[in-house]
Amino acid sequence: MIDFHTHAFPDHIAPEALKTLSKNKSIPYYSDGTVSGLLGSMDAAGIDRSVVLSIATKPSQTRNIIDWCLKIKSGRLIPFASVHPSNGDYKEIIARIRGEGIPGIKLHPMYQDFKSDDEKMFPLYEMIGASGLILLIHSGKDIAFPDDDRAAVGRILRVREKFPALKIVAAHTGGWRSWKEVYEQLAGKDIYFDISMTSSYIKSPELFHDIIKKHSPDRLLFGTDSPWADQKKEAGLLETIDIDRDAKDKIKFKNALELLS
Repeated sequence: MIDFHTHAFPDHIAPEALKTLSKNKSIPYYSDGTVSGLLGSMDAAGIDRSVVLSIATKPSQTRNIIDWCLKIKSGRLIPFASVHPSNGDYKEIIARIRGEGIPGIKLHPMYQDFKSDDEKMFPLYEMIGASGLILLIHSGKDIAFPDDDRAAVGRILRVREKFPALKIVAAHTGGWRSWKEVYEQLAGKDIYFDISMTSSYIKSPELFHDIIKKHSPDRLLFGTDSPWADQKKEAGLLETIDIDRDAKDKIKFKNALELLS
């Protein structure tokens, strides 16, 4: 099993990172935010590999994040780097990411202060796509920015339409707490969804099942958002979805292996 949406931090900043990012208290954390904590959680859940996502909230963090990715990269951990929209040298940064064998980039409109479909982002998207890298982007609402529409589902759709060759993973089943819009606008399109932070937060389990059934089983990825979700619980919830075994295996690992290859 591959978890396509996790986070971890260097040991010396993990406690403060969890404290800051969990300040709302409505989303608890289930490991200590360290690499060893993530690996322990994976072992308990029967998860073989995890994609570890970082976000550059300042331009100055980008290179340190790449260095961190290279430090933690292993047979079990697949790190994604990040680029800040204000990195003027983004071409060199993306070239380094690709050259170091890092397969993808994480972007978050709220934490990096951009609208998903802002034209200023287009050269960056173009470069990511041309480099063959995966773009995993936050989509929908965010608990820390409840009324913010910078990652609205419609914006993600416009990016999909503008850059058809870009390999996009829209986090949180296409749009956190925007799942009605996901069903109406994104489901069935040529875009990947990781299913992190959905089953425990969607008000209508039927809507979740409808999205899963409308979307191609070839474009769904298991994800949890660990440490802010219990990997073992989420792995168990996947088994309750009313789809056939082949589709479940695609979500659990086959699609991830193909996308990462």
